[in-house]
Amino acid sequence: QVQLVESGGGLVQAGGSLRLSCVASGRTFDIYAMAWFRQVPGEERDFVGTSRKDGTTTIADAVQDRFTMSRDKDTVYLQMSSLKPEDTAIYYCAAFRYGSAGYNFWGQGTQVTVSS
Repeated sequence: QVQLVESGGGLVQAGGSLRLSCVASGRTFDIYAMAWFRQVPGEERDFVGTSRKDGTTTIADAVQDRFTMSRDKDTVYLQMSSLKPEDTAIYYCAAFRYGSAGYNFWGQGTQVTVSS
């Protein structure tokens, strides 16, 4: 099993920045990718970005000019800049293990609220 714990969410004014962290523990040696998703209540969960073990990252087109990801061993970071009210959501960390069909481990989420 893999446990994921997110931190770094909070309230920020539009134009501000936040850095989210996600720490993985447990059986982490075969994690292939760690990702961020976000969800507004009542809407679908959207992909934000992923960081793979080979060092490559992919950021969603909608935020790639403002968000970056980095990874340090079992911790993945999401640096968010120039935040907008529409970035308000619960941000979830997820892990994809080798041999899995998809992201099958999820954190509990951290709330990001951007005020206008």
